[in-house]
Amino acid sequence: MFSVELVLDPETESTVREDWDRLLAADLPSAGRNPAPSNRPHVTLAVRDDLEPSVFTGVADLLPVTLELGGTLLLGHRDRFILTRHIVVNRALLDVHLAVADLAGPPEPRYSNTLPDRWTPHVTLARGLTATRLATALRLISHRHVVGEATGLRVWNAEERIVTTLR
Repeated sequence: MFSVELVLDPETESTVREDWDRLLAADLPSAGRNPAPSNRPHVTLAVRDDLEPSVFTGVADLLPVTLELGGTLLLGHRDRFILTRHIVVNRALLDVHLAVADLAGPPEPRYSNTLPDRWTPHVTLARGLTATRLATALRLISHRHVVGEATGLRVWNAEERIVTTLR
């Protein structure tokens, strides 16, 4: 599996990492639990079973774009929740997403939520929260409105655990 991801400017990334740290300190699930250097706050633009990273090089020329952390957004699967910060959509962000989607080609059905008109931009804070733990997590995170930028673009090869930085 490959994902094409936007990387946040240092101040916005720090805001997200502070929430990750608060969750960790409370012994709750947190996206910050993974110590790998490749693990950092990001916005996923596309996911595909196979991608050639170099095809996205030109997309980096569209950056930076304004990235606004909106309210919390919950994604669910069975009896567990994924806690995220919604990214407020703007024209420049949609243009970047459309450029990536065009270059990535049609997704496999399980990744259809990354298609234009089906994509929900977000930054993940925690996965696998029960309803009780979700309530605690919601009390701990900052909910602070943040306007920053997406300044970087990378491709993550999950199978080989390789990051290709494009900007």
